[in-house]
Amino acid sequence: MEKPRITVMVPIDANTVPSGAREVKNALSVAIGRANLSNEIKVIETGSFGPTGVGALVAIQPDGVVYCNMTVDKAQEIVEEHLLKGRVCARYMLPGRQVILPTADNVDARTLQHTGRIVLDNCGRIDPENIEEYIANDGYEALGKALTAMSPGEVITEITESELKGRGGAGFPTGQKWSFCAPVVADQKYVICNADEGEPGTFKDRLILEGDPHKIIEGMALCGYAIGATIGYVYVRGEYALSIERLEKAIAAAESHGLLGKNIFNSGFDFEIKIKIGAGAYICGEETALIESMEGKRGCPRLKPPFPAQKGFKGKPTNVNNVETLANIPAIIRNGAAWFKNFGTSSTAGTKVYTILGHINHPGLIEVPAGVTLREIIEDYGGGMKGKFHFAQLGGTAGDILGEEMMDVPMDYDLMEKVGHVLGSGAILIVNESININDFLHSCMRFFSHESCGNCNPCRNGMHAALDITKRLKSGVAYPDDINALEEVVMILHSSAFCPLGQSPAGPVTSALRYFREEIERGVNRELNKHDMPRSNRKMEAINV
Repeated sequence: MEKPRITVMVPIDANTVPSGAREVKNALSVAIGRANLSNEIKVIETGSFGPTGVGALVAIQPDGVVYCNMTVDKAQEIVEEHLLKGRVCARYMLPGRQVILPTADNVDARTLQHTGRIVLDNCGRIDPENIEEYIANDGYEALGKALTAMSPGEVITEITESELKGRGGAGFPTGQKWSFCAPVVADQKYVICNADEGEPGTFKDRLILEGDPHKIIEGMALCGYAIGATIGYVYVRGEYALSIERLEKAIAAAESHGLLGKNIFNSGFDFEIKIKIGAGAYICGEETALIESMEGKRGCPRLKPPFPAQKGFKGKPTNVNNVETLANIPAIIRNGAAWFKNFGTSSTAGTKVYTILGHINHPGLIEVPAGVTLREIIEDYGGGMKGKFHFAQLGGTAGDILGEEMMDVPMDYDLMEKVGHVLGSGAILIVNESININDFLHSCMRFFSHESCGNCNPCRNGMHAALDITKRLKSGVAYPDDINALEEVVMILHSSAFCPLGQSPAGPVTSALRYFREEIERGVNRELNKHDMPRSNRKMEAINV
């Protein structure tokens, strides 16, 4: 079949399916077929364009027009008006902003603002269930290059020199992590893609998997070759039904094309990928708890050392990387470390994918150069505030709460650390003046208390103490020393809890106190006698047992 004159792209993802995206796609296909235009106009499923909360979307290429809140009736109208008569239906266009879909030209632009993308370059551009479309857009070229022209050590060197930092939240250098696992001698090694994504407000990994599953497969295979692993697992949340479905199809297609399995590219390298479905525990986002879950045990963190690189899944050397991290690997191997470092800042190379939510005009998924500011994200990508800016939480519930003073600080891993904050997993919740900081902190502590596995004393008891204090602050009946007690509780947790979950409340609490202490103090009832405070507040027995 000849190249179609027009391509109609319909994002099919967990955000658009409940809004009838599949029905819209079918209606478009029927209407185009009825007009005898099937040879000229092609309708394809694709991944997310980025916007959320605007119903089913339809993009017309090469016109670059994006329609939102589509229904079956509107889809038929689009065919009649736009595709047959050439009249843009302005009343259905995505309001307030232009969505510029990636093309081969703008992906390589030195500046990525609004246009080019590395991780999301195929999302919204190709059919994620069609391996030929991925291959036609440089897919598996990096794997072929590595297996035929590079040694495993050279692959690790390229990733190390790219200065790619892990995108799961910790920001640990990816090449260095691979180098820990590569020299360990074992009869079996494993690569694990952490797609658990339990941080509230974070759904970037889901949309990457839904929009470009082959990129994760290729990234995992490259990692496997570099460290000497022959088996990979994708540990994915059970709620991510569409991600799982597309991964299964992508793995089967890669196997049928000889891109997974035995003797890939006649190189002697074997690699297979399996899917492990998680049960939804937040703690399983921590790599050792994830491994415990994969082994059929309760998802509780392990004592380290030994680290997974030495003794991981089934006691074998294991490398665990986040979805976004692995999605960067093919482009780095294909284009080189120097190319990757053209993007971002001197201390954080590349791009960062964020989910932006809350009181902004255009919530959704974005990919921006590392180092953009919070103000740029709100105004340039989020379409501005709904109301007056109050605070933002960066990195999900475990992330820091930022005041207006942080609006113009470049957001990269090193610079954020220098000002006492962490960049986190990639969720940005933007909040206006309608939300009280004490209400928000109570919601955070309620989440942590619910998700605590109860494995260690500090977390098991300390979470309840923090929850009780924030409940009193929210209700305006806190005791005079409650704020000091809350700060003491979370700092004890930070220094003594067994895993990052127990250590996490220190982030939102101490950062909120840093910027909003006066507002938090409004939850204190000064008329209460401090001697009537709960005993656990005064002596911390609940935590120090």
